Amino acid sequence: MRTQLRVLALATFSVFAAGTVAAQQMPPHKDLTPQQQRMSTCNSQASGKVGDERKAFMSSCLKGDSPAKMSQQDKMKSCNKDASAKSLKGDERKSFMSNCLKN
Repeated sequence: MRTQLRVLALATFSVFAAGTVAAQQMPPHKDLTPQQQRMSTCNSQASGKVGDERKAFMSSCLKGDSPAKMSQQDKMKSCNKDASAKSLKGDERKSFMSNCLKN
């Protein structure tokens, strides 16, 4: 009985220690560059497009050509989706949304 308790305690400690080490090794969160934000936005808008149509859309969108410009509502949806994916809250989310909507 004591041996089983020791094995159980050792196993529990090992799982806890492994989780702590894994959490310490995670890289810090980095903000996206404007180009990465643009790529994310264009990529979300291009959903449903395939092949040459997608290539042409992505090319014009990344260049900022007018046919690919989004409506304010589409920008809001895309920026909101990106902010949610990053789990941003409070002032950090406000700042991200402001920058995203300006692009």
